Amino acid sequence: MGSRASTQKRAQRVRRQIKKVAGDRPRLSVHRSSKNIYAQLIDDSRGHTLAAASSLEAEIKGKLKTGADSEAAAAVGKLIAERATKAGVKDVVFDRGAYLYHGRVKALAEAAREGGLNF
Repeated sequence: MGSRASTQKRAQRVRRQIKKVAGDRPRLSVHRSSKNIYAQLIDDSRGHTLAAASSLEAEIKGKLKTGADSEAAAAVGKLIAERATKAGVKDVVFDRGAYLYHGRVKALAEAAREGGLNF
């Protein structure tokens, strides 16, 4: 089994557990690449994205020196929390995917909590 396959298996395992406990709460999914970080608020019952934010957006990008650090992740976390509140979402379930809850992923999660999301 290659590393890509094991990464996908880990992400599916995490997602399966999340869907068991989520109830009717949307999922806050995080993706991090080597240069940027992305967050999506997904309603799995309908298969719709309710809100999204990334370090590529113009309103964030100008203020950051890079999209690949904890500072950028915190900015994306605040932005996704703001957009979720605007969409009428307060309670979510956090989906870290195949990533450890550490570094950029943790910074995004903590900023989203400070922004008003409950998880």
